[in-house]
Amino acid sequence: MTQRTALVHGIAVTGEALARALAARGWAVVLADDAPTAAKRAAAASLGTTLVESPAAGHLAELVGAADMVCPAPGVPETHPLIHAAVAAGVPIRTEIDLAYEWEQQRPQGPRPMLAITGTDGKTTTTLMAAHMLATAGRNPAAVGNTEVPLVAALPGDADVFVVECSSFRLNWLDSFRAEAAVWLNLAPDHQNWHTSPDTYAAAKARIWANRRVGDVAIGNADDPVVSRALIAAGGVTRTFGAARADHVAVDYSVADGCLVGPMGRITDVGALSRSLPHDITNALAAAALVLETGLATVAEVATALADFCHPPHRIEPLGEIGGVRWYNDSKATSPHAALTAIRGFERIVLLAGGRNKGLDLASLAVEHERVRAVVALGEAAAEVAAVFAAHCPVQVARDMGDAVRRAAALAEPGDVVLLSPACASFDWYPDGGYPARGEDFRRLVAGLREEVASR
Repeated sequence: MTQRTALVHGIAVTGEALARALAARGWAVVLADDAPTAAKRAAAASLGTTLVESPAAGHLAELVGAADMVCPAPGVPETHPLIHAAVAAGVPIRTEIDLAYEWEQQRPQGPRPMLAITGTDGKTTTTLMAAHMLATAGRNPAAVGNTEVPLVAALPGDADVFVVECSSFRLNWLDSFRAEAAVWLNLAPDHQNWHTSPDTYAAAKARIWANRRVGDVAIGNADDPVVSRALIAAGGVTRTFGAARADHVAVDYSVADGCLVGPMGRITDVGALSRSLPHDITNALAAAALVLETGLATVAEVATALADFCHPPHRIEPLGEIGGVRWYNDSKATSPHAALTAIRGFERIVLLAGGRNKGLDLASLAVEHERVRAVVALGEAAAEVAAVFAAHCPVQVARDMGDAVRRAAALAEPGDVVLLSPACASFDWYPDGGYPARGEDFRRLVAGLREEVASR
């Protein structure tokens, strides 16, 4: 039998994991990358191949023509020459979660259940929350996908259920992946530096329900009109979630009389949640729907998990109080929609916003300008941020994050919240570390400020 060839383009966490899984299954693997490093060259060498570095469009076409399938890493946008070459040559474009799903279906002991989460904001928190509910129920879940562990890398492990965070990048080329229950949290403009249009971004999200079997549950946000329309179109078994009744239509998982409730009745009190900002409540409802609708946890286990869930860092992460001012790190908010989610959780804010815009309109930040008392503008998008808020509150432009923290401390008054919620990516000031590096730097600087104030 002739050995089949896979072209894997983009050798970061997912690309390397997929390349190793393909090689283990007898595929000849060709690796290419637009940003080669010594580590990527070493990964290629360990697989017995050479890394094709920054291939031009013509060279890419040759590589694609010699391949049986093309596997773009999540960071490869749909506008990339690789995609154009694959489409032109009629070579299948396969995504990591599709291949991992198909291999899992062939597991001798039978496939393990999968839950899936997509949305513009809240994916990681809801994924981890659902995994925590499953662990509380005595199961051994693996939180995978758009996390530090791709689905394909978790297959050899001993997990008994997979909770798969599905970014639009992973869903865009979907062909076979499905889950016993899949939730679409929300939709807002994002990633227009990756997708060709807002329509293709929305279409990628909707693919999470494309391959459902009879009995698979589609769960959607009743308060999001795009998600609601897609949920109706999906048909089959559907459930909705939302903080309250949406347009006087009953919502399956919602809040009533201070309690999270579902089709089976009361789940838990809102006050019992480990944190109960508005988006925390909707994330909790979505995660509860995933595990309860599949019978993978009980109501009591869900309630216990929600009470002791530890929220991941860089997502409205409390950093403590200094001189009557509370500080929060929301570095993960790399779009206006995400930043607005955080802003709506507070009343008096000194906002740190800006960075590298992802092709999005920042003007929507002004929708909640009455909550924002002052702004410190950051990075490449500082002028855009300043233009949004100039008519509403004082705005200062920072030279770097240290300068931003000092300016925010000077602007803030007791009772205020200082909120880093940038609405932009971080690769201008933090080219190698992304939003975690930005958040960690902010956390370090705030800790230094606390020590400085305490020593006065």
